[in-house]
Amino acid sequence: MSEETNPCPSCTSPYGYAVNSAIYSCPECGHEWNLDEPKEEGLVVKDMNGIILEDGDAVIVMKQLPVKGSSPIKAGTKVKNIRLTDGDHNIDCKIDGFGAMALKSEFVKKA
Repeated sequence: MSEETNPCPSCTSPYGYAVNSAIYSCPECGHEWNLDEPKEEGLVVKDMNGIILEDGDAVIVMKQLPVKGSSPIKAGTKVKNIRLTDGDHNIDCKIDGFGAMALKSEFVKKA
C-alpha cells in the first residue's frame, strides 16, 4: 500500500500525509488542512493565535522585541493600521517612538 503525500500549504514541506480520507497533516510544522476546502487566494497572514490579519488592523506585540540601535519594543505595545507584505517580516507599520518597522506576525495578536 503506497502512502499518498500532499505538499503542506503552510510550510511547503513535501511530506504532508493523510490522517483520514480528507484531512492531511504536516510532520514538519504540525499544520493540518482539508483537501475539500477551497484554496485561499492572495496573501494570508495569521497572528500567533491563527487569526487572519488584514490591512488596517490593529495588533498587540506579545513579546519584547529587540531593535538594533534603539531600546526594545515592549510586550503589550499596540500597533494600529498595519500593512501586510510578503516575506519573513510580513507586517509593515509605524510604532510611536520608533517609526517605520517590519514585524513578524508570529509575535503579535489581533487587538
